[in-house]
Amino acid sequence: MIALCPSRLLTPDGFQTDRCLVIGDGRIVDLLPIEYCPAGAARESLEGDLVPGFIDLQVNGGGGVLFNDDPTVEGIEAIGRAHRAFGTTGFLPTLISDDLETVDRAMRAVEAAIARRVPGVLGIHIEGPFINREKRGIHDECKIRQLDEPAIRLLTSLSSGVTLVTLAPELAPDGAIEALVAAGVVVAAGHTAASYEQAREGLERGVTGFTHLFNAMTQLSGRSPGAVGAALESRDAWCGIIADGFHIHPASLRVALAAKGTDTLILVTDAMPTVGSDRTGFTLGGRPIRLEDGRLTDDGGTLAGSNLDMATAVRNAVDLLGVDLATSIRMASVNPARALGIGGTTGALRPGLNADLVLLDRDGRVARTWISGAAAPAR
Repeated sequence: MIALCPSRLLTPDGFQTDRCLVIGDGRIVDLLPIEYCPAGAARESLEGDLVPGFIDLQVNGGGGVLFNDDPTVEGIEAIGRAHRAFGTTGFLPTLISDDLETVDRAMRAVEAAIARRVPGVLGIHIEGPFINREKRGIHDECKIRQLDEPAIRLLTSLSSGVTLVTLAPELAPDGAIEALVAAGVVVAAGHTAASYEQAREGLERGVTGFTHLFNAMTQLSGRSPGAVGAALESRDAWCGIIADGFHIHPASLRVALAAKGTDTLILVTDAMPTVGSDRTGFTLGGRPIRLEDGRLTDDGGTLAGSNLDMATAVRNAVDLLGVDLATSIRMASVNPARALGIGGTTGALRPGLNADLVLLDRDGRVARTWISGAAAPAR
C-alpha cells in the first residue's frame, strides 16, 4: 500500500488538509486523517493539491497525432501520453466524420488498446458522420451519411469500453437512437439543425447530452429556443463546453451555468494534434489547419477543434465562469464520469474507485499523475 499525503486533498466534501489517500492494488483504499495513516503503508508527502484525474470526452488528437489519420493502438497511445501530461487520466479518442471503414478501424484499435491496457483509454467518441450538413463546421461534407442498419450494427460493436456517438437527432430514423441506447451506446446531439421540438424529441428517444454546447447547433432566441434552448432547459442532459475563450463567449458560458448549475456541465477540449507537440498546423480532410494566436482554423476562418488541454480548461473555467477550483475540477472529473456511466469506477477520490489522480501545483499546473495507482511524470 502507498499513502499519499498532499497539502490539500479534494474529497467529495471539498478540499481538506492533513489527510492522506491510501492506494492498494490500483484502487483508493481510504481517505484518512494523517495521524491514522496505516503504519505499513509507504508514505509520500506531496506539495500541492491532489485531485481526481481529468476525463476528456472529446480528444481528436494530441502529441502530433490526429486520430482520423492514425486510428491505431500506437496512435491512441501517443494521444493519451500527450494529454496525460496535462492531467487527463481518462479519455475517449474521438473520430471526426469519416467513412465506415475508418470508423471500424478506429473501434477495433480502441478495443486492442484497452486489451493492451494502454493508460487512460475509456472507449471511443464517434462524432459524425451522422450529422446535419447545415451544421457540419469543419467536418468533411463528403463523409456525412445517413444512420442506417449497417451503421447501427457497427456503432454497437465495441466489445469493451464506452461508445459515445454524436449525431443530429432530427435526421435519425425512427428507432435508431433507441437501438443505440438499448445496446449501451451513449448518444449525444451535436452538429445539429434540430428545432427545439426536435431536440426535445431526441431527449425523449434516448439522447442524454449535447456535444460542445452552443457550437454547431441551433441557437436560443425569443420565439425559437433551438437545440441550445432544449439543452439549457433540460435538468438531466449533460453539456460539453469548450472553455478556450474562442468557441464560446464567457457570458454565454455563465448563462449556461446559471441555467444548468454545475452538475451537468462538462469541460472538454476538442483537442487536435497540436496539443502536447510543437506543431503549428496539420491537414484535416485535405484542408490545411493553422494555429495562430491560440486558435485553430482553416483558410476560411472556420474553427477546427482546439489547442486546449484539460489543465488549462480547468483554470479557464475558474476565470471565465467564476466557479471555484473544486467545482471546475468536478466539471472535468465527476461530471464526465457520470455522463459515461462510469462514476462507480472513476472520477472522484472515494474508497473503491480507481486511483486516477492528478497533483496540481499552486498555479494549477500538473506536477504528477497516477492512473490506476501507477505514477507517471508530467511533461
